[in-house]
Amino acid sequence: MKQFIYIITDRNRTNLHVGLCSDMMKTMQFYRDMPTLFFDKAQQLNRLVYFEEINTEEQAMERFKYLSTFTRIQKERLIRSVNADWIDLTIGLKLESNMRTRPYLRPSLATAKRPIAI
Repeated sequence: MKQFIYIITDRNRTNLHVGLCSDMMKTMQFYRDMPTLFFDKAQQLNRLVYFEEINTEEQAMERFKYLSTFTRIQKERLIRSVNADWIDLTIGLKLESNMRTRPYLRPSLATAKRPIAI
């Protein structure tokens, strides 16, 4: 099962939080809907600035433990290496998840079996 490692921050970039999840969209929805339990409104974590997709849980846990030991400067370098402007990446995730869902298609009339008239 695929796992995601992410770094999320607030609008002022004062807090950097490293996390691990299996469903990125559901996790981002949780952060968006979560009331300010841990921080005040200005420090609410709602901007996804970095994420990695890893195929196995063991590798994901090792990578998560490794990134959790990073200092703030190391995390900032990691983020800037892939997202120099610190833009919110959830917009791209929403677009990609919408593209993956297949719309309902009407079955083709040509494939339906019709009796042959003689």
